[in-house]
Amino acid sequence: MRRIAKPVLATLLLAAAFAAPPAGAHHSYAMFDMSKTVALDATIVRFRWQNPHSFIEANAAVKGGAELWAIEMNSPNNLVNEGWKRTTLKPGDKVKLYVHPLRDGSKGGSYVGVRLTDGKTLGTVG
Repeated sequence: MRRIAKPVLATLLLAAAFAAPPAGAHHSYAMFDMSKTVALDATIVRFRWQNPHSFIEANAAVKGGAELWAIEMNSPNNLVNEGWKRTTLKPGDKVKLYVHPLRDGSKGGSYVGVRLTDGKTLGTVG
């Protein structure tokens, strides 16, 4: 069996790494209407700090009651860079959530920003 010289092997491995598709392109945001931002007066039901995406489940106030919304977020690593912590949201917190809604009208969206109970904001609000 013929051995490959280390510099040749290193060059081949480097070329293969550059030829691989980017790992960040795992899905699109086509399901969200990125041209619209909806503001929700909401009460947090659950905050899931997880990879690859964190999630917020919240009851949004509507005339005559509340609707359960599911909000997809970015990864915890990216959220930390924006000032988020695992403990930023707790069940029962009353917040204003800003989301790009789902195109099909379902009660969900993509996270844009939040105004917390203490008035602090994260992301893009208002």
